[in-house]
Amino acid sequence: MDAVTLSLPALVAIIAVALAFDFINGLHDAANSIATVVSTRVLPPSWAVGWAAFFNFIAFLFFGLHVAKTIGTGIVQPSVIDPFVILAALMGAIGWNLFTWWLGFPSSSSHALIGGLAGAGIAKAGTGGLATEGFIKTSVAIVGSPVTGFILAIFMMALLSWALRRATPFLVDRKFRHLQLVSAALYSLGHGGNDAQKTMGIIAVLLYSQGYLGGEFHVPFWVIIASQLAMGMGTLMGGWRIVRTMGSKITDLKPFQGFCAETAGAATLFGATFMGIPVSTTHTITGAIVGVGSARRASAVRWGLAANIVWAWIFTIPAAGAVGWVSYWAIALAH
Repeated sequence: MDAVTLSLPALVAIIAVALAFDFINGLHDAANSIATVVSTRVLPPSWAVGWAAFFNFIAFLFFGLHVAKTIGTGIVQPSVIDPFVILAALMGAIGWNLFTWWLGFPSSSSHALIGGLAGAGIAKAGTGGLATEGFIKTSVAIVGSPVTGFILAIFMMALLSWALRRATPFLVDRKFRHLQLVSAALYSLGHGGNDAQKTMGIIAVLLYSQGYLGGEFHVPFWVIIASQLAMGMGTLMGGWRIVRTMGSKITDLKPFQGFCAETAGAATLFGATFMGIPVSTTHTITGAIVGVGSARRASAVRWGLAANIVWAWIFTIPAAGAVGWVSYWAIALAH
């Protein structure tokens, strides 16, 4: 297919769709940041979303743009990407996000975007259009991020339980109600650092495909600010359906357990972001919450619900990819 050149209004419209995805990402994944502080009653919901949104927004001050580069050039070959591919990818991701939000399932906005992008890229250029190394690295993180969160949460539970073995339950609860504000802030920082960069990468590669970046891929500062702001505003709207699943249905949490889950999740996200791996914040915090629950006793985890969530994870990339594939051909035929 010939190269697609957009008019400025059409380019602005697709950028607006990308920022809408970022907003929905914040709406969808707000639960990841606030579920534990809400379920442990450390903060009321309205305060919790404000706390999370603030740290979502300032995340760009602490991280590089490695994840944005992976999304922009490491999932689909840059030579394959054009406005049709970007728009179809966003349609695939947004469609799957809204569907799982309606169901109340904490699926991955990250992998929905990656699936939509891969599906649209394959529709245009076949499997040769994929950037194999980046796509495989990201796919491996589907398993790696929740497992890492799970292991770190168990380790923290064991270490802190031993260190506080002589403390009274009342003292532990009071201390960790304050400490959980710190862990929630760190998790929100990791969430904003990893997830907002995915939209940055999409917008930047769109601009690159249209010749607006001077022949070299980079992320303009206005794209950084717009992406962080859209995610922060989405977080302010909250994701109450998923809050209930993450915060109370998987396992019952106390401030001590909430601190361990959030800190383990934040550590996982920080490491992945610095390495440029676009992991799922949803998978990460769910793995950490399950780790915290199983560290108490295996029966504390509602494994049936956890299994349903895993199935939603497994289907995310192929389902969003299928929507992206169909969307690409619908856009191409309409054009």
